[in-house]
Formats: sequence, structure tokens, C-alpha cells
Amino acid sequence: MTDPDVGAIMGFSGFGKKARTFDLEAIFEQTRRTAIERSRKVLEEERSVERPYEPTSCAGRSGSPSRKGHTGDSTRSPGDSESGCDDTDNESEKSGPTLPSQMCRLDVEGESPVGPPLPLGYGKQQCETDEEDDEEEEDDEDENPLKRIPDSHEITLTHGKKTVSALGLDPSGARLVSGGYDYEVKLWDFAGMDASLQAFRSLQPCECHQIKSLQYSSTGDVILCVAGSAQAKVLDRDGFQGHTAMLNSGVWHPKIKEEFVTCSNDGTVRTWDMNTEKKHKSIFKPRSVQGKRVIPTTCVYSRDGKLIAAACQDGSIQIWDRNLNVHTKFHNRQAHVPGSDTSCLSFSYDGNTLASRGGDDTIKSWDMRNFRNPLNVASGLPNIFPMTDCCFSPDDKLLVTGTSVKRGQENGKLVFFHRETFQKLYEIEVTDASVIRCLWHPKLNQIMVGTGNGLAKVYYHPVKSQRGAKLCVVKTKRKAKQSQTVTQEYVITPHALPMFREPRQKSTRKQLEKDRLDPVKSHKPEPPVSGPGRGGRVGTHGGTLSSFIVKNIALDKTDDSNPREAILRHAKEAEQNPYWVAPAYVKTQPHAVFATPEAEEEVEDDEPEWKKRKL
Repeated sequence: MTDPDVGAIMGFSGFGKKARTFDLEAIFEQTRRTAIERSRKVLEEERSVERPYEPTSCAGRSGSPSRKGHTGDSTRSPGDSESGCDDTDNESEKSGPTLPSQMCRLDVEGESPVGPPLPLGYGKQQCETDEEDDEEEEDDEDENPLKRIPDSHEITLTHGKKTVSALGLDPSGARLVSGGYDYEVKLWDFAGMDASLQAFRSLQPCECHQIKSLQYSSTGDVILCVAGSAQAKVLDRDGFQGHTAMLNSGVWHPKIKEEFVTCSNDGTVRTWDMNTEKKHKSIFKPRSVQGKRVIPTTCVYSRDGKLIAAACQDGSIQIWDRNLNVHTKFHNRQAHVPGSDTSCLSFSYDGNTLASRGGDDTIKSWDMRNFRNPLNVASGLPNIFPMTDCCFSPDDKLLVTGTSVKRGQENGKLVFFHRETFQKLYEIEVTDASVIRCLWHPKLNQIMVGTGNGLAKVYYHPVKSQRGAKLCVVKTKRKAKQSQTVTQEYVITPHALPMFREPRQKSTRKQLEKDRLDPVKSHKPEPPVSGPGRGGRVGTHGGTLSSFIVKNIALDKTDDSNPREAILRHAKEAEQNPYWVAPAYVKTQPHAVFATPEAEEEVEDDEPEWKKRKL
């Protein structure tokens, strides 16, 4: 397919300016021929000026009669065939005075001057030397293409341990992008790298798909990433989609459910539409006094959704009309200390006041009708988190914020100020950590607080608050239901016969429901029998004959005073009528050998020291 066809299918007009191609061999050959023709013209001009006599010409030259040269045989040089001369007569060796160097070209070209004969090969040797000099000059003028290969030095960029399957370089040559089978895409900035040669960013834009192709656009601002997935992705110059840096804040539009706004470290505030997720709806760019880019730390919509406010790292608060993103409608360059991160902006419910929680340990209120100076300022409120909240009460009379502390030293507080006078009215010691997030819900009339030690607390009033936490505190804690059946391991035997196959294991709940319908399994166990027993059931201990025997004989605890005597009283009977032990030793040991104290002492003396018992 041609380029116009491909462009028509993909939906764009063309691939840009087509790169020029060069045939180096043809260029060098044309240059060589041009140099030869130029040298011939120069020699012909010098010959016509300096030659004092008329040379003989070859057939077809100037119409003069052809000469067969000097007498004798002569070997033609390669230059003869190039000049078109074809002398077939042999020329003999010549002798005589030397000719000027300009005349040797005539001999090579097949023309012999009139005069004394020349030595054989004189002109040939001299002209070969001149041709070599000409070739060296041509080589110096037209460099050898092999010498243009830049392979004298190298560096190694370690992408990973798997195949590097894609490489791309931006048009300016400042950045290289690499992709591989490890799903990683790495970006290398030659100007920003040091000797460690580390990539400045590594990401997985296509998750678990191998990267197939990476290519910068003609302007170098976006990268086309083709992977093993069914969808190609377009990344910006830094490898991100949408915002090109970390996001700092984002809120929904109060009136339009599909729209929200975000701010990022790339120095932009962008609005987005849920229906067009691939591209932002509009973009706002905060600027400093010098017109440079500044980073917004937080952003918010006004209550009616007509204004977008953002606080920046240079201490400014900038407000735009939602439909006009070029110039700010309100701005204050010195709202907070430059370099501090303003953590929150909050509009009052009437829309006339804006509250800002600064990273300079202050909270300020601003009148939207006069945005030059703050209405009220409260200081001494530590803030070490870039997302500490401030909010208005549902009746619009109070302003609430949290304070930050070092863990274990003090208690974080929730502080309440009067909106008009900024007088501290009340404070709550929440926990021994910082109070970061605070939310006062207008319908529930409850305050949700997030702390730095992983807690989320909800403050409410049993009468003034509605629903929310009140719904769950009145419910008793459910007891964990203990399983009444013991589950057994289920062995799956798919190829076993039906008679040997175990029944399919069911869930505990279904098994309990099935057992409840079984009259045998759901029968209540009978209590133990008390007394002598009835109905064929055994009574308590001692009520039957077996229990009586166990009690009086088997469990008889009578103990003989001397167990040796109790055993030896059966020795005479065992000797006269052996039944158990003696028959087993009739063949091997007919006469019993018993241990004596003397024999034991001898055995102990023969044993090594480490085998003797320790007394």
C-alpha cells in the first residue's frame, strides 16, 4: 500500500516530510568521472599552449594522417584504450632526450610527438605515478564511507534482564525510550544522565503485555506505544497519560455529575468529562509574577460551579472562570508564605467567603468581593501534611480545621473558629497524632475526622445528628456462629466407579439445613440416667453388677506391704510346674543362671570408664 492509502485508513493526511535517500556509490562514481574529465581538459589546454610542435594524431583526430608510431614493438598502457586509439604496429625501444612531464600523457593516450625516439616505458612509468597521486587526492577529497561509522566509543544502558524489543528516539535526539519483554518502558535523558547511566523513569503502560514498538511523533511531544494488547496507547513526552506528573487534588463539579477537576505537579489544572476519558476538557495554567510555571497544590469548585480556585506553591491563590481559561478572574500573589504547600481551599455555602489552610501554620478567610486582603487570619495552627482540611459548618457560622503534632508528644486537635470574628470557640483533643482530614456533613450533622495514626473518628449528637453513626451504635454485636459439623477432606476421584466415588462436598450452611430435616440427626440427645437405671439404660456408678465388680475388684486399691514377698510366694509352684518362662529356655539355657553381687562387681570392673553408671 502507498503512503496516501495508509494515511487514509489511519485517519491522518500524511506521514510528514519524507526523508531523503542517497546512493553513495553512484555519488562517488559520478565525482570520480567529473574529476577525470576536469583533469583531461586542464592537460589539453596546457598541451595546446606549451607544445612547440604538432603531434601525430590517432585515427579520427583533427583529420590529420595517422601514424603507426615509431619503429619497433611497444606495449600499450591501460590509458590507450580509454583514449580511443588502437595502434596495432609494434614499436621498438626508443632512445633520446627526456621530454617534459606534460608530454607523458600524450604517449599514454596513443599520441607520439615528432622528434627523437623516447625510451620504452618512460611515459608509462611517469604517468602511472601521476595517476596514483590523483587517486590519493580524490580519496582525500571524497572520504571513505567506512570511516564515517561512529564506533570508536560506547556506553551501555541496562534496560533489564529480558529482550529489548523496542527503541525510539525523539527528533531532537535528547531522549531515548526503550521497551522490552519485561513489560517495562524506560526513558533515558542524555542531558540529565550522569556516569551511572540510569533511566529517569520506568513504567508499565500496557500492564502485562510485551512492548512491540515505540516511536516519537514528528514534534517529539508524544510517544506511540504498541504492545501485545489489542489497543495502542499514546503517551506524552514523559511517558504518562493525561497529566504528566503526580496529581495533588481533585474534586467533582457540584452541578454536573460527569465533570471533575484535578491539579498536578506538571503545573496545570484540568477539567475532565467522564464521557471523553482520553482527553481533558479544559486546562488552566497557573503562572507566577514573572510568568513562569508554578505547581498547584489543591483545587476546588465554587458552590455554584462557575469558578475554579487553585492554591500554588508560590503562596498564591488563583481563581478562573470555568468557561474562560486564559486569564484569572481573581488572584492574590501573597496569600500565604512562598514555598509552603497550601493544603485546602473551601468555599462557604453562601459563596461569598473562601477559606484557605496554609502550610505556614495559618488559616485565612477571603471575601470574594474584595480579594486583595484577607478578612481574618488565625496563626499557630501546625500543619505538616499537604492535605490538611478546613471546612464550614452547615449553618455557615463556624470554620473547622485540624492541627498536626509529632506522634506521642501532644494530642492532635480539631479547632472551631467563629466565621466572622475568627475567635476560637471550641477544640477537641482527638488522639495522640495529627488531625488531617475533617468533614462536616450537612445532612447528617456529623463530623468525620482522619488522623495520622490510622484512625477515622466520627463525632455526632444523639438528638441533633441524623442517621449515620446513630444507626450502628444501637445494634448489638453479633455472635460468631460456631459450626456444628466437622468438615472432612474431600478427595476428588473423577475416574472411580459410582459405588466407590465419594459424594460431592456441600457447603456447611446447606449441610446444616439438610441435617435439620433429618429426624435422627436433629434429635436432641437424652440426658444421662440418674439412679439405678430404667428402660434398659445403665444407671450411675454402682447400680449394676459390672459397675459393682469394677468398683470392688478391678479398682481395688489394696496394696501389699512387700511386693517381693507377694511374688515369691508363687515361686515354689512355678518351679514344680513351669508353664510360662522355663519352657522357652529349655534348649538354650536348661539351667538358669542368676546374677550375683560378685558377678556384677566383676562386670563393672571390666567395663570402660565412660560406660559405668554414675552413682
